[in-house]
Amino acid sequence: MRQEEPAWRRVTAAKDLEYRWPATVTVLVAVGIQLLLPETVTPQVRWVLPALELAFLVVLVASDPVRISRRTIVARRAGLALAAVVGVANAWSVVLLVRAIVTGTSGDAPTLLLSGAGVWLTNVIAFALVFWELDRGGPAARAHGEQDLPDFLFAQMQSPDLAPRDWEPHFVDYLFLAFTNATAFSPTDVLPMSRRAKLTMMLQSTVALAVTGFVVARAVNVLS
Repeated sequence: MRQEEPAWRRVTAAKDLEYRWPATVTVLVAVGIQLLLPETVTPQVRWVLPALELAFLVVLVASDPVRISRRTIVARRAGLALAAVVGVANAWSVVLLVRAIVTGTSGDAPTLLLSGAGVWLTNVIAFALVFWELDRGGPAARAHGEQDLPDFLFAQMQSPDLAPRDWEPHFVDYLFLAFTNATAFSPTDVLPMSRRAKLTMMLQSTVALAVTGFVVARAVNVLS
């Protein structure tokens, strides 16, 4: 008897399609953080990149306002562009933060710690979006079961008897992956399977390590 394909490899039933709102709320949080960061760690025209992020988010919400299922070139490109812009904005802030620390213009310890926390959290959000869009062609492609080989192997995929029969990775799972990777600087319960997944996780860990190292070292120096 042929074994049934796991849910994450099959076409997703309409009732089990991923909701749009978790990713939408998370992007809005990232935009809010970017607008609240001090001027020393944001680009000179600070509203340009957040405005682009909101524009791409509007396109995505318009394509699938409730659940994600539509496969269109516009939506796919908007999703990739959104992840890229959030990542570029955060990388820019990382460079400016490091420069401010090196030149001694990062402010007092509370300001420095809040700036570092904002940049670190945006790093988590940016790579959560990247992981979400990277794995097996993105959420819409996963819903249609277009690719068999995963970029990320979740624990529920290895032990299906310990998860619901219809379990599939959703945005929150990729957010958790990005958080643990930025905290532990290594995989925890999610394994990168493809080379692009491994390289992306390496990049995120490098950014998180740089932010944490510089901010903590400077904060200790200011407080001492």
